[in-house]
Amino acid sequence: MARKKRLLGAAVVCVATLVLGACGGGDSDTASPASDASGKPVSGGIARILMVSDPNSLDPALLSNQAAITAVLGNALYGTLLTTDETSKVGYSLAESFSTTDGGATFELKLRPDLVFSDGTPLNAAAVKFNWDRVKDRATASPSLPEASMVASSEAVDDRTLKVTMTTPIAAFAQAVVSTSLNWVASPAALQKGAQSFDSEPIGAGPFTLQSWTRQAEIKLTKNPRYWDTPKPYLDGLTIRTVLESDQRYNTLSSGGADVSIETNWVNLGKAESAGLPTNLLPLSGGNFLAMNSRRAPFNDIRARQAVSAALDIDALNLAVYAGKGSVADTLFAKSSPFYSKTSLRSVDRAKAQKLFDELAAEGKPVSFTFSSFPTSENRAIAENVQAQLSSFKNVKVEVAVIDFAKGAALRSTHDFDVVVSSVAFQDPEPRLLANLTGNSPANMTGVVDPELDAALLAGRTATSVAERKAAYDKVQARLTAVTPFVFLMRSAPGVVAAKNVGGLRQYGAGSLLPEELWIEK
Repeated sequence: MARKKRLLGAAVVCVATLVLGACGGGDSDTASPASDASGKPVSGGIARILMVSDPNSLDPALLSNQAAITAVLGNALYGTLLTTDETSKVGYSLAESFSTTDGGATFELKLRPDLVFSDGTPLNAAAVKFNWDRVKDRATASPSLPEASMVASSEAVDDRTLKVTMTTPIAAFAQAVVSTSLNWVASPAALQKGAQSFDSEPIGAGPFTLQSWTRQAEIKLTKNPRYWDTPKPYLDGLTIRTVLESDQRYNTLSSGGADVSIETNWVNLGKAESAGLPTNLLPLSGGNFLAMNSRRAPFNDIRARQAVSAALDIDALNLAVYAGKGSVADTLFAKSSPFYSKTSLRSVDRAKAQKLFDELAAEGKPVSFTFSSFPTSENRAIAENVQAQLSSFKNVKVEVAVIDFAKGAALRSTHDFDVVVSSVAFQDPEPRLLANLTGNSPANMTGVVDPELDAALLAGRTATSVAERKAAYDKVQARLTAVTPFVFLMRSAPGVVAAKNVGGLRQYGAGSLLPEELWIEK
């Protein structure tokens, strides 16, 4: 089974030149088949899966459909309406089609016939509407609220058909569905019983059902006999554990303590490549960035943002955090994208940075901020490296505060931070790029409002040809350089590493593993 992945070995061979920018850290254009168990899928066995984040709830609206967070758990319990392949082409699972005839002003979602939840009750268009309305409700506090807010209204026309009306035409809205909790549908009746009842017995239509959940320990799932796509799932069950530390994840897998590790760490992916372990990695544009909150001091002054951007050496950060094996995001689009431009999003200029820090201090506004770090070794290493680099400058002070994932997810709505690592990783730029960068969007973590940037993003959304879209996104990159809302770090690494006897490593969206595809060679 051929899947795209970066040749991580290239990064291992040229660590030194990578730091100098000559190697490029693994080209996004590079692809090759991932090695895994040979032959046809076989049934049976229980896969032990490691992921980075422990869920606070099994409510699909509160789970994140992004790579290492809780994506594999959501897919296991609730299945998927839609999927994408490595080229971002939309495919269908619980949904039979998702189409628009008016450029994205309205959509028709058509479900497969005779779908049922794991308790045997019907999964119909009314259930999809109920779930999407919950995600859209601010009281739910879903991390997918920004994407759900793109929907003005929806109507269950019949049991299989949901008519969706958008707030503005978004032809690529399917891309928003596949990368968020909109892709998951739970039983409305089960959800209405309340959070405690639902967490003990979540009802979805996924390939697996909950057997037990020991918080902060493990989640055991068993095969759903009512899953629509027989003979999948191939496995009899899953045991999911959370391991925050990247070294511990890799050591657990390589020593036989786990079968699959959901991975985001470039170092671990490089180790797995060298060891000949099966890996799967989606090549994405955009990447992880330092979001500087322009809604409050010090970053409501553009000079503070420009100073931090000019001060930070991302190649040095790559060496310190990823041993030089990360893929530095120098440009908005990866080379594999039709919208790629050589326009650099930043340049290191220590003299300029110090001048700006001094200028702000002379005005009584010395740059002082807190870096809110997630509790992973990788995120802490990024925060500490930024702190160390900026400590070599005068008139700037950085504190590091570790926050849990639940608080981090809430930041998308509270915006109560100075600096945090965020992400705008994507295959096609729509609709996520506009949702994350436009001034009035709740998903705009930095809060920067720039009319020229907003106009360019809208032009990219509404253009009808690749050439027109590229011209619009060239303007987007120019405005991002001018207003400096963030500092791009690395391309995202939505990856999976597995033992040599594991097959069926397949991801969709921005890195979301499909557990129904997994199998273990006996």
